[in-house]
Parts: sequence; structure tokens; C-alpha cells
Amino acid sequence: MTLRHAWLPVLLAAGLAACSPQAAAPPAVDPLMTQKINELQAEIDAMTAARAAMQSPPASSDPTVYIVNLKDGDIVTSPVRVIFGLSNYGVAPALVDKPNTGHHHLLIDATLEGEALDYAIPNDANHLHFGGGQTETVLELAPGPHTLQLILGDMNHEPHTPPIQSQPITITVK
Repeated sequence: MTLRHAWLPVLLAAGLAACSPQAAAPPAVDPLMTQKINELQAEIDAMTAARAAMQSPPASSDPTVYIVNLKDGDIVTSPVRVIFGLSNYGVAPALVDKPNTGHHHLLIDATLEGEALDYAIPNDANHLHFGGGQTETVLELAPGPHTLQLILGDMNHEPHTPPIQSQPITITVK
């Protein structure tokens, strides 16, 4: 239990004492309740630390989009959860005209290069749009290698200039 939460059993005992007809002597704190509180706090602390580690953006002042939970060379099983990261920029749904924002597109076994970056990103099985502002997805992928790449699109699904895109990664589905 962290120091900032050490007061929880004391507060619980004080609250129970205030409701008791004998408010002068606080009742004993149930050891099972104390154990459960400690277990829940440990779980919260672990989840908070894991989330902070997953969302640590690369150090840069330029907008950066990246895949949070997968790295190049990972071997995974399907379905595959993909968490999108974005730093120094905001997420806004498609059709929302707000400066310094965009929404995610996930390229699966596809690339966008050259002149293709001047037009709206296609919307098909290899170019997934997350125009609602979503920041993660779960994919059903066939066994074998797959490349994944994020690219940020503006309100009209067009890549920014210059493009804000992640490095492609290759994962293998068992």
C-alpha cells in the first residue's frame, strides 16, 4: 500500500465508528477487508504503472504517431490488439476541423508513398479508418507475417503535409 493510500483503512474505521451507537471506541478493522483493500490498491498501482509505461511517447516536439503495444518482430496470436499512440498532436474525429489534430488510419500489409500521400487514404481491408477518434483496435489476422503502420489523416482522411506516420513494423501471427 502506498503512503498516499495508507489512510484508507483508518478512514474506513472512522466512518464505521461514526455510524456506530458507541462512537467513543472505533470498531476493529476486519483483516479480510484490509487485505482486499491492499490487493485492490496493488492492482491499481500495477495498472497505473503499466499504462504509463505503454504511453511513454518518443521525445520530440514534432507530432509522432506510433504503435504502443507491439514492436517489430513480435510473435502474436490472433486476435491482435493494437493500441495507437500520438504525441504532440491531438485526436479529432473525421469531419471535425480543429487545428493540430487528426485521426488514425492503420495500414495492414500495405504502404502509402509518393503521390498516394496527396489523396484521401483508401478505405478497405488493408487501410482501416478510425474516423471516430478511436485509439485502439482488435484485428483478426491470418497466421503468418504482417506489416502494420499508422498514418494520421486530417478531417477529410488525407495525410498531413508532411505525413505523420509510424515506422512500419512486421509481426508474425502464430
